[in-house]
Amino acid sequence: MLEIIAQFMSSTGFSLLSIQQVIMMLIACGFLYLAVKKGYEPYLLIPIAFGMLLVNLPGGGLMEKGGLFYYLYQGTKYGVYPPLIFLCVGASTDFGPLIANPKSILLGAAAQFGIFFAFLGAIAMGFLGPEAASIGIIGGADGPTAIYLTSQLAPQLLGPIALAAYSYMALVPIIQPPIIKALTTKEEREIKMEQARHVSKNEKIAFPIIVTILVVMLLPTAAPLVGMLMFGNLIKESGMVPKLVDAATNSLMYIVTILLGITVGATANAESFLNPQTMKITALGLAAFSIGTASGVLFGKVMCKATGGKINPMIGAAGVSAVPMAARVVQKVGQDENPHNFLLMHAMGPNVAGVIGSAVAAGVLLNVF
Repeated sequence: MLEIIAQFMSSTGFSLLSIQQVIMMLIACGFLYLAVKKGYEPYLLIPIAFGMLLVNLPGGGLMEKGGLFYYLYQGTKYGVYPPLIFLCVGASTDFGPLIANPKSILLGAAAQFGIFFAFLGAIAMGFLGPEAASIGIIGGADGPTAIYLTSQLAPQLLGPIALAAYSYMALVPIIQPPIIKALTTKEEREIKMEQARHVSKNEKIAFPIIVTILVVMLLPTAAPLVGMLMFGNLIKESGMVPKLVDAATNSLMYIVTILLGITVGATANAESFLNPQTMKITALGLAAFSIGTASGVLFGKVMCKATGGKINPMIGAAGVSAVPMAARVVQKVGQDENPHNFLLMHAMGPNVAGVIGSAVAAGVLLNVF
């Protein structure tokens, strides 16, 4: 009888559990707490955190060949899920604020500076060029772009890079406000912007077609991301295929989010995550995202001066690609200073420009490496 009990105990996960796995499980539970109790991007953090929890429970074999996550992960590994996410984002995004105020594309471009800062930092730390490019893209605060580029250039780093990118996207409401407040004065944060001009339906239909042609002709490597983003936007603005738009913005978006999130989390096993290399990637990613936010705000201050105070420099912080989280942060910080200030639609211009900007930056890095 005792032998049977001993055999049973040796077959349980408790007998295989390591201290590293316990640490990863605690980290996963911390992410779940932030998502469930604090409300930090639960659609992202809950699947990621639960995938991380599952893969660190010993004996499950979920990521081994033949395991459930092994097959689901192929869509992440081969870059299938990110373009689908871009399609869904395009179908739910209004490019009107960007079309109405084309100058905001400069703010979206300025916020990509963090990508190239982290790239140089990674080179200085001894990473190879393709690895450094994959780490740098975290600064765009765009999880799908980070996954797509890394799957092409440095698949061995996909786990920590994907986790860092999505974690910083989820933590935008924590990371950005202190940077915005440190770089702006109270008077600048209180600036009220004029309502943007009306954008016609023809302009909205022409925009995704023109952007696709120009970007893909210049950077063919950006075709999967930019092409799917603009295709999603075209079906929305055409008004002719409402069922396709509904499928993209609802069922497809949430299905792909579940698959992408839970498999990204499942890459964070104790062996690949708890090492000095991952710590470097995490630190560089945070620096890239912070510098991207700061560069957007600083360029916003330049545009504020150039326009005689007509542009609130805070909207530059929305130039990172976290849509619409970064724009919501700008709106909240602005209303904390002035309850009658409504910056959301103004911030959406740089925000959607940042989506295009990060995809273009990924195309440039993919073309080079």
